[in-house]
Amino acid sequence: MLYQLYEAQRSLMEPFSDFAQAASKLYGQGAVWGQLPMAQRMAAGYDLLYRLGKDYEKPEFNIKSVKVDGEEVVIQEAIELDKPFCELRRFKRFTDEPHILKTLKSQPVVLIVAPLSGHYATLLRDTVRTMLQDHKVYITDWKNARLVPLSEGEFHLDDYINYVQEFIRLLQSEYGNCHVVSVCQPTVPVLAAVSLMASRGEPLPLTMTMMGGPIDARKSPTAVNNLAMNKSFEWFENNVIYRVPQGFPGEGRRVYPGFLQHTGFVAMNPDRHATSHYDYFKDLIKGDDASAEAHRKFYDEYNAVLDMDADYYLETIRTVFQEFDLVNGTWDVKNPDGQVERVRPQDIHSTALLTVEGELDDISGSGQTEAAHSLCTGIDDSQREHYEVKGAGHYGIFSGRRWRELVYPKVVKFIAANDQPQRRASARDALAAEDTVKPGRKAAAAPAVAAKKVPARKAATVAVKKPVARKKLGAAAAR
Repeated sequence: MLYQLYEAQRSLMEPFSDFAQAASKLYGQGAVWGQLPMAQRMAAGYDLLYRLGKDYEKPEFNIKSVKVDGEEVVIQEAIELDKPFCELRRFKRFTDEPHILKTLKSQPVVLIVAPLSGHYATLLRDTVRTMLQDHKVYITDWKNARLVPLSEGEFHLDDYINYVQEFIRLLQSEYGNCHVVSVCQPTVPVLAAVSLMASRGEPLPLTMTMMGGPIDARKSPTAVNNLAMNKSFEWFENNVIYRVPQGFPGEGRRVYPGFLQHTGFVAMNPDRHATSHYDYFKDLIKGDDASAEAHRKFYDEYNAVLDMDADYYLETIRTVFQEFDLVNGTWDVKNPDGQVERVRPQDIHSTALLTVEGELDDISGSGQTEAAHSLCTGIDDSQREHYEVKGAGHYGIFSGRRWRELVYPKVVKFIAANDQPQRRASARDALAAEDTVKPGRKAAAAPAVAAKKVPARKAATVAVKKPVARKKLGAAAAR
């Protein structure tokens, strides 16, 4: 009933939130009541009330362009593969400058595996934007479980791992190789996915970059770790799992609701959030538009949360934070054919490994990510590296100034040092990566590439067909 009560409360608050937004505009500068005494304070108060009561939907990546070698390159998003619980999203780069095109064609292919732990993949917007300067970038854009119909079946931690393997195979079939970057939660399933591929003798990613993840959650446990460790599995199942109410496509699906997750996020630092909102109120009164807009952008992302499928969430709690199956060598994963396979990180030999941790990370404690090195004993010492970012918290290792100035130079250098020429499956000679088509002025109107939908447990590697419409686009589209 809690989910139903929350939705009823949200529906009840919606008209009041809309009223607060309208009132804020009425008291705003240059508006009808903008010259009244205390008008600026009234506008600021109503604006704050609106933002506290509004419903936050999934944000957009909104990456329109990036600079490559000093030149502006247009970005267009495309869904490369649509799975029931995830979209493989590609950021396609466009240019008609021959020297820039040559640079784009030679750059490495990177799969960014975003967290499925409450926030949307857009949390990694800064990560994507920065990496687009030097890489062809794809990202796992996980779907809100309450929007996935029950007819699509269940979603387990095993399915997450199988998804990652399928995405890797797709990029390998397209380009011949790829690199994988995982941030926070996905470091564990990504390591499992690559380990299983290694045990089968499949081609592996050239590199794995793991940032701030709980590979071994026993090391320097944080408040997040302690909650998962100290509560029983049954406690989580009985206290945080609810069914999606009527009115959503996923009606009846068992989920860990996003609003509960958001409550947990805020409860970790309530004073900091209260101070931030009060500072926002004061910035509005002072007319400090830059600071106010920075607050809006942060909380538009922070307050947008998704529901997680209950099976996936509960299995993650048990496997990663309670039984430590990965580090104990006892993790068995069911592949799409129903066969059970043991996760053996020691079988990885040809993939280089970079781990990154923040000195002040309060989500994944010190040493948790570095533990991947002790598991991947088959990787040569010359192909492994660990980097601790001084002064960085959890978000600082993949977003913001420290990410751009300290972490990214390490990542781009590591990937470049272990990159190899790309080769199309149908090509005789090695090819540099991006497919070149320049759409000219109609780039924004070009249709997104959408792949055929694949059932959740289907194992086949998918090759995506490119639309014939590409020939009409003009000179050169980076692929």
